[in-house]
Amino acid sequence: MAAHGQQEHPQHEQPGDGGGAPAIRPGRPYTREVHHEPEPDTAAHRGIAGLSAVLTREHAYRGGHLTRPAFVSLAILTFITFVGNFTQLQLSAALPTLVDDFGISVTLGQWMTSIFQLTMGVMVPLTAYLTRRFSTRQIVITSMVVFTVGSVLAWLSPTFPLALFGRFLEAAGTGVMWPVLQITVFSIFPLDRRGMAMGVVGMAMAVAPAIGPTLGGLQTDMNGWRSIFLTLTVIGCISIVLAACGLHNFGASDKTAHADFFSVGLSIIGFGALMFGFTNIQAYPLAAPVVWLPMVVGVAGIIWFVLRQIHSEQRFKAGNASRPALLDLSVLRNAHFSVGTLIASLSFFAFSSLVVLIPLYIQNCRGYTATISGLVMLPGAIAQAIAQFFGGRALDRFGARPVAMAGTMLLCLGTVMMSMIGMHTWIWYISICQFIRQIGMGFVMMPVTTWSLNCLRPAEVSAGSAVTNTVRQIAGAIGSPVMILTMYSIAAAQMSSGRTEIAANIIGIEWALRISAIINFVMILLVVFGVKGEDAGSTRDAVRRALRREKDGKAVSA
Repeated sequence: MAAHGQQEHPQHEQPGDGGGAPAIRPGRPYTREVHHEPEPDTAAHRGIAGLSAVLTREHAYRGGHLTRPAFVSLAILTFITFVGNFTQLQLSAALPTLVDDFGISVTLGQWMTSIFQLTMGVMVPLTAYLTRRFSTRQIVITSMVVFTVGSVLAWLSPTFPLALFGRFLEAAGTGVMWPVLQITVFSIFPLDRRGMAMGVVGMAMAVAPAIGPTLGGLQTDMNGWRSIFLTLTVIGCISIVLAACGLHNFGASDKTAHADFFSVGLSIIGFGALMFGFTNIQAYPLAAPVVWLPMVVGVAGIIWFVLRQIHSEQRFKAGNASRPALLDLSVLRNAHFSVGTLIASLSFFAFSSLVVLIPLYIQNCRGYTATISGLVMLPGAIAQAIAQFFGGRALDRFGARPVAMAGTMLLCLGTVMMSMIGMHTWIWYISICQFIRQIGMGFVMMPVTTWSLNCLRPAEVSAGSAVTNTVRQIAGAIGSPVMILTMYSIAAAQMSSGRTEIAANIIGIEWALRISAIINFVMILLVVFGVKGEDAGSTRDAVRRALRREKDGKAVSA
C-alpha cells in the first residue's frame, strides 16, 4: 500500500525544472478528463490476470489526474469502505426494536453498536502488518468474505449472543478498510492534492450516515430488524464480486512480515474488559467485582499494551528486533499530529453517543417510529457529506485552522441547541440541531485528520493512519456506553425524586448532551491553541515554500 517509504510524487516540479511530469494547474479537479487523456503503458495491468500486478504511483497518478485502473480501484475501495460506515450506523434506528425483541436492557443492547467500533479500533493496528504481508486484493476480498459471513449469522441468529458475534465478524471484516483507503490516497496523490482527494472520499463516507439510519428505520418498520442484515448480506456479495473483478494491487507484499499477536491480545483484553466493566455499572453497584475487576484488568491491559509498543519500536529502530511494533506510538511525538488525533477522538467520543441517545429519545420518550427516527437524522447526514467535500477543498486553499475553527464552533452550537429539548419539543427541531452539528463534523473530521497526517514524514503515514484511526474508533466505542450510563444514572436519580420514567429519561438525555457540548468547547480551545504553524495554513503554500527551500539549498551547494 502507501507507506513503504515512497517519496513525494514529482508532480510539483515546474516544466522548466527538468521534472518528468507536467505541473499541476491550480484548481484543477483531480478526476478531470480521467477517461480521455493519454494513459501510461498499462499492458501489465490489463485483464483479470493483470489485476494482481502492482499498480505503482507512476501508473496511478499522471498529468494531474488518476489513470483508469487507479480510478476504478479507488472507486471500489471507496464503495467497500462506505459499506463499513453504512453497516456501523444502519442499526442505530433499529436498536430500540432489537432490545424489545430479545428482552434485554438498552445498556446490553448498545453493544451491537459499541462492539462494531471497538472491533474496528482493534483491527486498525493490524493494518500496517496486513498491508506489508498481503496484497490489496487479498486483504479486501478476505475482509468482505468475513463481513458477509457475519451478516448471515446476524440475519439468522435465534439469540442475542449469536447476533452479537455476527456483528463482531462484520466489524472485523470492515475494520481495516478505511485505513487501507486512507493510505492508498496518501500514496497516490501529491501533498497539495490530498485535501481535495480526502474531501471527495470523505464525502462518500459521509453519505453513509445519511442513508444508513433512514433505511434501517424503514426496514425495521416494514420487515423487522433482521431485514437489515439480509440487505448487508447482499451488499457483501456484490462487494466480493467487484473486488475480484476490478480491484488492482497497490504496493508490494512481503511474505516474511510478522505481526505481534500478543499485542493484539493485550488490546482486546484491555479495551474489551474496560468496556465490559462500564456496561455493568447500570446493573450492579460500583463495589461489585463484576464492575471494578474488569475495569482494573482493562486499565492494566491498556498500560501493558502501550509500554510494549514503545519498547518494541525502540528495539526495532535500534536494530535489535526484526519487526516493528504493532502500533508505532512514536508518531505522537509530533505535536501537530497529536493535536489532530485528540480533536478527532473527542469528535468521535461526543458524536457516537448521540447515534444511540437521539433514537432513544425519539422512539422511547416521544413514541415515534424507527422510520421517523431515521428521517429526523437524514438532513444532518446529507449536510455532513456536503460539508466534508467543501471542507477538503477549503483545507487546500485556507489550511486546517480556519476550517477546523468553523467546524468546532458549529458543532458546539448545534449540541447546545439540542441540549434544550424537552417533553414537547417540536420533533424537527432535533433535525435542525443535528443539521448544524453535522455540518460542523464535516468541517472538523476530514480536514483535521488530513492536516495531522500531512505533518508526518511520508514513511510515517502508515503508522500515523493506524494510530489516529485506532484512537478515535476506541474513543467512539467508549463514548457510547459512558454517555448512556450517565443518562441512566441521572434518570435514576430523577425517578427516585418522584418524576415519571419518561420525564426522568429526557432529563438524563439533556445532561448527556450538555456534557457533549462541554467536550465540543474543549475542541474549540484545542483548535485555537494547538492547530497553528506553517502547516495550518494553505497546504499549497507549504509545498511552494518547501520546494523553494530545496531549490535554495541546491543553489548554495552548487
